[in-house]
Amino acid sequence: MTPAPLADLAAITEFWQARAHLAMFPLNNLRHHGLDNDHPFSLRLWLRRQTGAVSDVLALTRAGMAMPCFTTDAAAAAASAVLRGQEVTGIIGPQAAARALEAGLGLTGAPRHLDHDEPHFLLDLAQLHLTDGPGVLVPLQDAPAGIIKSWMLDYQLGTLNTPPARAQPLVEEAYGRMVPHNSHRVLMQGDQPLAMTGFNATLPEIVQIGGVYTPPALRGRGHARRAVALHLAEAAATGVQRATLFSASDMAARAYLAIGFAPVGTWTLLLFDGPQRVEG
Repeated sequence: MTPAPLADLAAITEFWQARAHLAMFPLNNLRHHGLDNDHPFSLRLWLRRQTGAVSDVLALTRAGMAMPCFTTDAAAAAASAVLRGQEVTGIIGPQAAARALEAGLGLTGAPRHLDHDEPHFLLDLAQLHLTDGPGVLVPLQDAPAGIIKSWMLDYQLGTLNTPPARAQPLVEEAYGRMVPHNSHRVLMQGDQPLAMTGFNATLPEIVQIGGVYTPPALRGRGHARRAVALHLAEAAATGVQRATLFSASDMAARAYLAIGFAPVGTWTLLLFDGPQRVEG
């Protein structure tokens, strides 16, 4: 695996777009934050070729998040070799590639605050099922900020297992990013927020859903299902054709299946307790 020169960027983008539901994070980061600059989400890239075509790509953000997109068995070992001496804060990607990279980096026993293998789903928006129920969908900034931030804090602590000292600053940072990007929606019934949903990665033809949340007292009533479906209908009206997501619970998986999603694999979300230096 070798560093990817700028001349290879078009081939890498084509490789990712051919399997976009497996490469939403690097595609989104490339689109919004570019290559090898000071932004924490900017990317450095390495690639392998077989018979002249790109077969495997490793992306590493400036902040240390590794994002493998591999099609060959040898890719993890090759990727591990190029990351020697680097600091890695996490690994996200299809389960087989992510776990192989984790082992290759020697980080299987590294301390972590999130380690999930979650079912991965895909939906052709022509097959989207809208559900009846209360509430209308509004932009994030039109919902009560204090309530929404409390939901986001609970999501950080309860779903992502973020250390408490880091959770509130991450909430403020994320909220400040979501509003100008117009990426998230809240299902509202009068003055009461019922559920939240959003897109954590967007491309013209496909979106990736993230940050879905319903407060505990309102769960089991279909609010999140309705919020996600309405947001996807909004996206479909702009020309988006597909959507993808990962499910953190069986209840959430049932909701996604009910609006038309189908399972396509398993996704790994691995966040270490601080940067881990890859030993040579």
